[in-house]
Amino acid sequence: MLNSTELINKIKTYNRFLKPDTLSKAYAFALKAHENQKRASGDPYAVHPIAVADILTELKLDSATIATGLLHDTIEDTYATYETIKKEFGQEVADLVDGVTKISALENKAIENSKAENFRKLILATSKDIRVLLVKIADRLHNMRTIDAINDGEKRKRISKETMEIYAPLADRMGMNHIRDELEDLSFKVLNSDARNLIKERLETIKKNTALDFNSISYDIFNLLKKNSINSKIVGREKTPFSIWRKVQKKRTSLEQITDIIGFRIILESIDDCYRSLGVLHKEWQCIPGKFKDYISSPKINSYQSLHTSIIGPNKRPIEIQLRTDQMHEFAQRGIASHWKYKSSEKLNYSNLQEYDWLADLVEILEKNQNPEHFLEYTKLQMFQDNVFCFTPKGSVIKLPRDATPIDFAYAVHTHIGDTAIGCEINGNSLPLQSKLHNGDWVKIITSKKKSPSLHWISTTKTGKARAAIRRYWQTYETQTKSPKKIFQPTLWISLPDRPGVLGQVSTLIGQNKLNITKVEMLNKTKENIVFNFFLETRNLKNFTNLISELKQKEFLFKIIRHQNKKNAFFKRIFKNFKKK
Repeated sequence: MLNSTELINKIKTYNRFLKPDTLSKAYAFALKAHENQKRASGDPYAVHPIAVADILTELKLDSATIATGLLHDTIEDTYATYETIKKEFGQEVADLVDGVTKISALENKAIENSKAENFRKLILATSKDIRVLLVKIADRLHNMRTIDAINDGEKRKRISKETMEIYAPLADRMGMNHIRDELEDLSFKVLNSDARNLIKERLETIKKNTALDFNSISYDIFNLLKKNSINSKIVGREKTPFSIWRKVQKKRTSLEQITDIIGFRIILESIDDCYRSLGVLHKEWQCIPGKFKDYISSPKINSYQSLHTSIIGPNKRPIEIQLRTDQMHEFAQRGIASHWKYKSSEKLNYSNLQEYDWLADLVEILEKNQNPEHFLEYTKLQMFQDNVFCFTPKGSVIKLPRDATPIDFAYAVHTHIGDTAIGCEINGNSLPLQSKLHNGDWVKIITSKKKSPSLHWISTTKTGKARAAIRRYWQTYETQTKSPKKIFQPTLWISLPDRPGVLGQVSTLIGQNKLNITKVEMLNKTKENIVFNFFLETRNLKNFTNLISELKQKEFLFKIIRHQNKKNAFFKRIFKNFKKK
């Protein structure tokens, strides 16, 4: 456990504006407040807040955030109150501690609430100050490092699952790759220890040869770049057991085929050097087709930047390489925390955080949407997809997820534009609203005051904002319309795995969402799947949109067929007239 002087000296290495007296006071306050408490491991409770403060120090965060790390459990677990913290440490620290306390209160009710509802409340609690989320992630990281001390196996699994599903993705979304990797791997250790042990055994076997390979290949790469007048620093990146497990599952490869457990990170002095080094490496060694990704010109959605490539290296084996500048490397390690620069003060200019407007978008969706399951769906769409960048006719840049459509573009510009869209032009050509957009596209949306958004757009849009707006439009329309007795008759095409119980599961979902099944047609059958048409009936479109949301979450393959009943009615009229004649 770090003492007060060691913690302060660690902070002084990067923050020359630190006020040591405030940190010393917070340290002493935490020790006093928790003096009679013990952790599940039997250690003094104060070990935990000090460890959290140490993690925040490694992220090089400001003194208010580190003070919050020291005090984050005092309001919840001790005699301290919000007013006490405010009086002793000021309103900024008191508000941060209060925000973390509210999230901790949610975790204690995790069994009562759904995952979606907990996520919803967490985002609300952190929306005012991103530092609340940074403290909470540090808190969760230390709790995961010490999770073996919890005797209740079910509780360990619940905490690990929540970490894997909520906190690791949030760390990823904020660019903190190192913390994300550790959270995932610690959760994996609890949730699937057998698989993790198998992978670790495989890693130990490979490592015997890897260390020598890494040193010799690094030497070759360093000298090659130096020969081309490029200064570089090369570090190794060892993959975690969970990242290897995810790769095995995604690519359907066997564990024996995994050989590239260490990636090469080449740190360079400028962006020009990154691209020059890439050319030098590709000229010297054969690159593997399809493995090159340029995240410098097109950063990931979490603002991560690097050039990624794979080559057949001097050892005749595949080598994964990342090329980046020092600034990019710092961001890859610290993520959003790298914005604290400490040039003129330790206060952060929040205008620098414009790339984190995803949090504001989530809050907007959350406040206007009542269904927490929808919110979780929108959140995943909003947070975890790569970007394309398109332009309005006036040259403004609109950032959208990959495979987004002009419908997403319209709603990103303004909700009213999306609600009244009837067509679009992409790079001067008239194209359907469901077309996929690509980097650099110029998009013009054509609107009409007499039009309204189609419910069928929900299945083709990629942004949570667009889907939320479409659903909200029709929910509002239903409450305002004077003809509540109108019956909607959608038709659902769905391909189901040929397994017992799956058809019943879908039928149950339809019933739970208060839709009637008027007819079911089996269209096709293969060895693995059966394709059906479900003819449905409802008086409330909200029920149908809820069903679509649940089918998406369960990853069923389906599509909405437009005007199916109108076609059937047309043919019925023809045959009826034919019989009369």
